[in-house]
Amino acid sequence: MTKTGSKFIKKVQSREGRTICRNFGYLTILQIAGYIFPIITVPYLARVIGAEGFGRIAFAAAVIVWFQTISDWGFNYTATRDVAINKSDKEKISRIFSEVICAKFLLAGLSFIFLLVLVFILPEFRKNWQLILLTFLQIPGHILFPDWFFQAVERMGYITVMNLFSKTLFTLGVFLFVKEKGDYVLYPLLMSMGYIAAGIFGMYFILNRWKIKFEIPDLVVILSAIKGSTDVFINNLMPNLYNSFSVLLLGFYWGGVQNGIFDAGSKFVNLGLQINLLFSRAFFPFLSRRIDKHKLYVLISLVSSGFVAILLFALAPIMVNLMYTKEFDGAVTVQRVLSISLIFAFLINAYGTNFLILNGNEKGLRKITMLCSFIGLGLSFPLVYFWGYIGAAVNVALIRGLMGIGITWKAISVKNQSSMFPKVKPPNVFAC
Repeated sequence: MTKTGSKFIKKVQSREGRTICRNFGYLTILQIAGYIFPIITVPYLARVIGAEGFGRIAFAAAVIVWFQTISDWGFNYTATRDVAINKSDKEKISRIFSEVICAKFLLAGLSFIFLLVLVFILPEFRKNWQLILLTFLQIPGHILFPDWFFQAVERMGYITVMNLFSKTLFTLGVFLFVKEKGDYVLYPLLMSMGYIAAGIFGMYFILNRWKIKFEIPDLVVILSAIKGSTDVFINNLMPNLYNSFSVLLLGFYWGGVQNGIFDAGSKFVNLGLQINLLFSRAFFPFLSRRIDKHKLYVLISLVSSGFVAILLFALAPIMVNLMYTKEFDGAVTVQRVLSISLIFAFLINAYGTNFLILNGNEKGLRKITMLCSFIGLGLSFPLVYFWGYIGAAVNVALIRGLMGIGITWKAISVKNQSSMFPKVKPPNVFAC
């Protein structure tokens, strides 16, 4: 055996190596499940609720994602980082956990009040008020589903089990209760119930297995925690300006059918994005301690993201024809355009979340994200107005590309200033 191979085996057999391999195994299970469950439910839903139903669900989801981002407020990264760093200090972890949960519920409550005002004053929101409010139930479900904590203590197995449990409940609910077109309003309710049920189990394990003490902190402490995560929150909020806003414009300009086609085309790409995000979050606590291993994470993540992107692009016609009815044929173009953006989403996670944030460069990341997001906001109006769902897909892919390249460039500049990394040249993104 070569010296390099022997060294690699020793790293894998080390405690940290075994943890990463175990988490990677759980992520693989999640990845497989992430594709199996839609294969079971999507063809059934396509026949029962049609493109119009898909479009209404997508419109409500695009509204609620703004409020979801507000309730998260960047804690999914900052709290994960803080818990991972203080892994052996049970008292400090308990304090962080209590502050985050209380802060999230406070933000969710304020968000709900603001949502009610919007439902009252905006005709399009009032038209879909039932669906929007039922979709909002996913927010308390997400708060109770403390995946950020399990990520921080590097126990991805709990996230996998709870995700499978949640998805199983949702899938059974779809086949039991969604029987006709009007039942599309049950879709977000069933999904929320799955998250809430899984979240109750998650809370039980945290409070009993890890003996985390939950105490309601003073309001001043909660507000201080919110202030400390503001830069990351802004960075997470900005992509909504081109991503979910494009879906909202589709609903206003073109109606539910085009929203349904766009949602169908983005369904499996979004699964790829979620898997990429889970992969990023699995490495996040490890990299918070060993940023010198960033190159290894980049290599593994690049290979997996590239493979999924190529697969989604090549198999788009087969997947759409297999999963949907003829009224969804336009989803092939959407899936192919968005699949290209998976590579740039990998760059955003690898060099933004898992490098710039860990190196304390949240403000630099925020500036790039804000600039690209405002460009996307400006482009979304003409692109969606003239080209509908294709324009929305092009806008999302284009801005992810700009953001991925900009963040990578910034990260390489930071690496060149650090003694922990060898100096490298920024990539020539215009090279063939």
